[in-house]
Amino acid sequence: MSLTAQQEHAGRHVRCPGCGERITIPLLLQTKPSPKIDVTPKSSGASTRGGWVETDPANPNIWIGLGLGLGVMAVILLIGLILRGTYVYTILFERGWVNFAETFVLSWGLGILILKFQKLAHQRNALLLDVLPERLGREITPENVGLFIDHVYKLPVRLRDSLMTNRIRKALELFEARANNAEVAHMMSTQSEIDSVRIAGSYSLVKVFIWAIPILGFIGTVLGLSEAIGNFQGVMGGVKDIDSLMNSLGGVTSGLGTSFDTTLLGLIYSMILSFPQSSLQKAEEDTLNNIDAYCNETLLPRLNDSNGNGAPRNGDLGDAMDRLVNKLIAAQKQYLADLNTTSVLVREQVENLEQRAKAQTDLVQEAFLKTMTGLQQSTTQALEANVAAVTSHIAALEQAISTLNAVLQAVGEKQVQVSVRPRGWLRRTFSRR
Repeated sequence: MSLTAQQEHAGRHVRCPGCGERITIPLLLQTKPSPKIDVTPKSSGASTRGGWVETDPANPNIWIGLGLGLGVMAVILLIGLILRGTYVYTILFERGWVNFAETFVLSWGLGILILKFQKLAHQRNALLLDVLPERLGREITPENVGLFIDHVYKLPVRLRDSLMTNRIRKALELFEARANNAEVAHMMSTQSEIDSVRIAGSYSLVKVFIWAIPILGFIGTVLGLSEAIGNFQGVMGGVKDIDSLMNSLGGVTSGLGTSFDTTLLGLIYSMILSFPQSSLQKAEEDTLNNIDAYCNETLLPRLNDSNGNGAPRNGDLGDAMDRLVNKLIAAQKQYLADLNTTSVLVREQVENLEQRAKAQTDLVQEAFLKTMTGLQQSTTQALEANVAAVTSHIAALEQAISTLNAVLQAVGEKQVQVSVRPRGWLRRTFSRR
């Protein structure tokens, strides 16, 4: 196996992408192409090559991602337990099932992104392979293309199954069968579009998670407001004095805390999942662009079909190049049109999401204002009723005190004789005397 490296990286210690061992880049990198080797030996032949099973380079296993997500969720909850007594513990464990659901969805999304990052690292390691060594020939012709294909089949199994290697293998095998540069260019352009769509589609589930987490937050808001309203109705039904009213308002504030904390946690989780998703997608698109650039700048210029059956033997080579350029221009126009359509769709989705978020925010604000208005009115009415009752009791007490004073005054103006008659042995004793 041979790897490519730049001159400025000479002398560095790196890890081999094929076997994983640490190697040292030579100080004197070869700057001139190696002499051509004799290409007369026959290749293994197309009949003995069966390719290899290609794994999906972009879509990870969602169930493995779920397992990783459960591990991430356990770490998050463990951190919350360590921070017992803080606001982090409160928002994770004391605000109902919605926060646990949001943590689960976030963890699952992060598990999928971890697997996506591993696949991206694998694709980047494959870019270091020298898939088309010049020692086999500066040009790839129908006579020596078999040697290049055999070289591809001898690459390490760990890096062989990658976007770049698979595309180059398919291009070389098509060139071996048809010996037509235009068909190879069209095939690689089509394969590039397929890979681009596959990479874009691999983030569908993560984007659904990013959309679902704020929705769960709004659901928690509605549940919290419902709980607060229910507790407030129960408080107002059993209020007897001001102290019991103030003590019972704790259930109302608990429901309001649940409504706001679930929305806050959902927005935070959505941001946490959005940033790595966007960065990872940008990195995968850059990797795909590097593969396209390598195929267009390295592979296509080295293909020489002048001796093939698909290209003119003694005809005009410029005509073939014109057809190739026209096909490339058409493919580029189609790619730009598809990209424009995709941009329009993405813009519409973003606008719809913004409209939904605004509508949900207006709904929450309206419900909150109604709740607070009702709470203020009910509290005012309860206080007014209590003040009226206390005033009535005080008036009755004043009237009773006035009546008692009148009775006492009337009694004080009269003489009251009190006779005490002894009973029992006291009567007998005093009667003898």
